Amino acid sequence: QVQLVESGGGLVQAGGSLRLSCVASGRIASINVMGWYRQAPGNQRELVAVVTGGGSTNYADSVKGRFTFSRDNAKNTVFLQMNSLKPEDTAVYYCVADTLGRRYWGQGTQVTVSS
Repeated sequence: QVQLVESGGGLVQAGGSLRLSCVASGRIASINVMGWYRQAPGNQRELVAVVTGGGSTNYADSVKGRFTFSRDNAKNTVFLQMNSLKPEDTAVYYCVADTLGRRYWGQGTQVTVSS
């Protein structure tokens, strides 16, 4: 089992920044992919950023150049630095971790960007 706990969401004005954190616990050694998804009201959940075990990071086109994925392996934590936020970035953001047999989700953290 893997447990994921996100934090760092909140309300911010357009153009502002937030940094999301996700702490992983449990069978961390079994994780081979970690990333962030988001879901806005009425929309499907969509990929924001994902980093593979090989270290490459893929970003959604809508966030390239504004969002940055990073990790602190010593603290079993991944981050999503979000700059130049736009109202369309408003969503619940979820941390995700993939093992060979299963995908784990965090509980989500709300990000609201006001115009």
